[in-house]
Amino acid sequence: MYSTLMCPFCVMARRLLAAKGAHVDEIRVDEVPGRRAEMTQLTGRHTVPQIFVGDVHVGGCDDLYALDRSGRLDSLLND
Repeated sequence: MYSTLMCPFCVMARRLLAAKGAHVDEIRVDEVPGRRAEMTQLTGRHTVPQIFVGDVHVGGCDDLYALDRSGRLDSLLND
């Protein structure tokens, strides 16, 4: 997950993923020069968080919660 420390949407995404028992590897775009450009190139988006489950780009926090509401997040996490 591409994130920043103080982003409230990153906090919400971390919280949901932790509740699901998912291990989150964070790439902090506010600490490492060039990481935001890398994120933008990979996703086409410039806002955080940008969440990947494995190689699948889920999108941002709203996308993650929508995936959970649809019932598809659990199966994606367990693949």
